[in-house]
Amino acid sequence: LKRKLQSPHGNPPVKRKRKLGINTFRKGATEADRKEEGSSSQKPLPKKQLTDRQNESQKNKPFIRTSSLFKNNPDIPEIHRKEVQQVQENVFTTDSFSQLDLHPHLISTINTVLNMCSMTSVQKQTIPVLLQGRDALVRSQTGSGKTLAYGIPLVQSLQGMESKIQRSHGPYALVLVPTRELALQSFDIIQKLLKPFTWIVPGVLMGGEKRKSEKARLRKGINILISTPGRLVDHIKSTECIHFRRTQWLIIDEADRILDLGFEKDVAVILNALNAERETRQNVLLSATLTEGVTRLADISLNDPVSISIADEIQKVPEPASQTDREASSSLNCMEQENFAVPETLQQYVMMVPSKLRLVTLAAFILQKCKFEKRHKMIVFFSSCEQVEFYHELLVKVLSGGSESEQPGCSSLSSVSLQFLRLHGNMEQEERTEVFQEFLKSKTGILLCTDVAARGLDLPQVTWIVQYNAPASPAEYIHRIGRTARIGCRGSSLLVLAPSEAEYVSLLASHKINVSELKMEKVLASLMKDDRFRLHRPGRKKSCGKNPQEVRERATVLQTKFENHVHSSEGTVQWAKKALQSFLCAYTTYPRELKHIFHIKSLHLGHVAKSFGLRDAPQNLTQREPAGSKRKTKPRPKR
Repeated sequence: LKRKLQSPHGNPPVKRKRKLGINTFRKGATEADRKEEGSSSQKPLPKKQLTDRQNESQKNKPFIRTSSLFKNNPDIPEIHRKEVQQVQENVFTTDSFSQLDLHPHLISTINTVLNMCSMTSVQKQTIPVLLQGRDALVRSQTGSGKTLAYGIPLVQSLQGMESKIQRSHGPYALVLVPTRELALQSFDIIQKLLKPFTWIVPGVLMGGEKRKSEKARLRKGINILISTPGRLVDHIKSTECIHFRRTQWLIIDEADRILDLGFEKDVAVILNALNAERETRQNVLLSATLTEGVTRLADISLNDPVSISIADEIQKVPEPASQTDREASSSLNCMEQENFAVPETLQQYVMMVPSKLRLVTLAAFILQKCKFEKRHKMIVFFSSCEQVEFYHELLVKVLSGGSESEQPGCSSLSSVSLQFLRLHGNMEQEERTEVFQEFLKSKTGILLCTDVAARGLDLPQVTWIVQYNAPASPAEYIHRIGRTARIGCRGSSLLVLAPSEAEYVSLLASHKINVSELKMEKVLASLMKDDRFRLHRPGRKKSCGKNPQEVRERATVLQTKFENHVHSSEGTVQWAKKALQSFLCAYTTYPRELKHIFHIKSLHLGHVAKSFGLRDAPQNLTQREPAGSKRKTKPRPKR
């Protein structure tokens, strides 16, 4: 090799000395001479230049692994939508509860304990009808006070009975609700209404509680029984002491949700048990949406009902049977049009985010609203329990973990701690109740949840609803955003869509739902307020503006923090893969009419993996995906 490299004139040492003299400025002549012996004249040069370049690049890049977040992303399409006139409901009226023929103590309780003086529209329309003893089918927007609309006439009716109710008499009223959290909330409201009437005993039955203690309560006696359908069917089949001989009221709240969760057979069992012991009673169905299933349930459970739709004028069903049939058909047409009422105080936004950027955009939005701006209370909806668990752990560790202590020179903003909570159907009932109560009482916080929290829950001071995974229907969209802007309060909602899902905005517009676009870049710019995500370079001045390049650098730093945490152990990598798989399975369960918007083949698996903190697309998921797509995930509880 030496012979080949040496020139025929025999002057290679001179050339070597000249070339090595350049490097003596950095490394010193002694080291160069040492490496020169026994080596070629050209081999050391690339090595030395390479090490110099590596040293420079290490100064510029503090992370070993970086993420190419802003490369090869699909173009974000322009949102073309028609401006539609949203259906509005006047939530409040000027009428007070004292104008109704109610017990004075009940009016006093409503005013003092519940702090309500004037009725909402649904209460004004519904309470007089139910006080007359009529059956009713009530449709009104979420957060309009439907629980009191049936609770007030129920309590008024029971306290005014000629023969005073005894606890041992058993149920006089049965209230069916879809979820455990709504059961607890309804129980709390009924309990407050019963404060002056201590001889009437309310009670709640729900999955997750001990059957033995529930049986003991049933033996003692419960006069107003609030239950989820599945647990009540369990007791009908296995508890001898339960009976419905004196049951005069049947109330089905969130009727469409009860049917969505697959409780149709359970409701049929309950109706048969009620009819076997007592045929005459007053029946009420309530929901924010009227679906075909609710119409079918109304046909078998309601007797000559009054149809109350607050978005339209109240329609009383006339006496003749033929007119009743025409009314049922008109309500069916109304259901098919599905124009949903949205609170006037609710601002709705949509944000187009490429799959790779979903995680950092969500994190930036949470930081912007719950840390940098005035304190907010936020709910983030996911499509599966596994995602809720994974993202809860990830966001706690990276955003509110020990990361503040890493930067001792951080601004005072870092002292604002973020409180993350989670709620889903796979949690133990005791923990679910604890989380629900904690979020209920807190003034700030971020609740990550599945659709178990989408129906009927009245969570005070919730200012933002984020739908990280799009809902399966416009009706579900309405129920999710209904957790904010309740009873006249202000609120906002954000729907996160991938560029391939842009047509969902037009679908919402066809149902009279208006959404405004929020730019992803504006959300990511909030990272400029947190120096934990600044790329440290020597001699670089602190930037005060919103330089797009620096915003991208900070987003990359944040993404790298997420990826470093996920890849810190094999266990967290497997957890991320499990959450990703659950997302893909849930994605395949969108209804057929939405498959052109949400199709599994439109997803780039590698890009989606980035949103779970994975650096590469997992290979084994591609084999499992078709099998997983046949199995529907169960992000919601059955009881």
